[in-house]
Amino acid sequence: MLRSLFFMIPYLPLRRINARYEPELSQAISDVISSGWYLGGNSLDTFQSRYAQYIGSRYAIGCANGLDALRLILRSLIIMGKLREGDEVLVSAHTFVASFLAISDCGLTPVPIDARSDTYQIDEEQIEQHITARTRAIMLVHLYGHSAWTPRIAEIAEAHNLLIIEDNAQAHGAKTGSLGIAAGHSFYPGKNLGAMGDGGCITTDCEELAMTAHALANYGSTEKYVHKYLGLNSRLDELQAAVLNVKLAYLDDDNARRREIAARYVREIRAEGITLPSAEWVSQSVVHIMPIFCDQRDELREHLRKEGIETLIHYPIPPHRQQCYEHMHYGEYPVAERLCRTELSLPCHPAMTDEEIKQVISACNNYRLQAR
Repeated sequence: MLRSLFFMIPYLPLRRINARYEPELSQAISDVISSGWYLGGNSLDTFQSRYAQYIGSRYAIGCANGLDALRLILRSLIIMGKLREGDEVLVSAHTFVASFLAISDCGLTPVPIDARSDTYQIDEEQIEQHITARTRAIMLVHLYGHSAWTPRIAEIAEAHNLLIIEDNAQAHGAKTGSLGIAAGHSFYPGKNLGAMGDGGCITTDCEELAMTAHALANYGSTEKYVHKYLGLNSRLDELQAAVLNVKLAYLDDDNARRREIAARYVREIRAEGITLPSAEWVSQSVVHIMPIFCDQRDELREHLRKEGIETLIHYPIPPHRQQCYEHMHYGEYPVAERLCRTELSLPCHPAMTDEEIKQVISACNNYRLQAR
């Protein structure tokens, strides 16, 4: 059947999504090309200022990608004496591996905490039992576009003198990014605020951290050819900053459309064996990823493929089960592992038409559990 050979409804058609910003997008890119200034210019300055204001922080420092943003934050905190190599950083067991990689790359130890089954975020009720004399920070990963912050987490952090660091790679516009000492942001093309290539950013209210991270990202230098730190080269270039300047103006409207689509899914998908987030979850999320859960996830995905609907899986193997962390001998995290085993991501982006949404809902509702 021809329908199974292509996707009538692709998961994330970036060309179509970006076409919505024309002709502004092409003009912004053309202006950068014509300027002859491609690094560290007006587009970057403008974006950093606008994004800091949007997030509600004093500083925004552009960098090459979201992983670098987290690495630069952690390395800055080590230089500032707030962290030391070997210190433990608590982090959700249910996340993309980059959250763990940033921690371990800086000589710190990621300590997984299981997830909540309702919000899919770090379970605040399990945090204190994992705190040791070496615990210095909590990394809050705002997974799927839903804030992981809770008043209880803030209380725990204050009581135990723990830093809060945000992994805000998936939650642009979710009233996150200014909840702790610093936040790392990703502008990977598929994000709610996506560049046309890699890009990242750090937001913070701490001047010392901002200045240190900026120097680290520039070969460890605050003065040309004078290198104070063992730095790296991590830049957000002018072309990407120009793209982000255009898209930032539309971000809130785009997020509202994502919530509208997700709300329809939650109201109208009523298939046996498919579990969806709650309406409350949707209302509090920017829905970077629209997750559904099914014990027969692979069969459901194949059913939707035959219906012409592309889906993705986020994330099939949790970080603590990855080969690169075998030496850590982590235990079991049942909620996180179940979420990874059953999650399927539906198309949910601001360029979707009402007819496409209707087709996705219909295809899900036509699914039948297979006897085993």
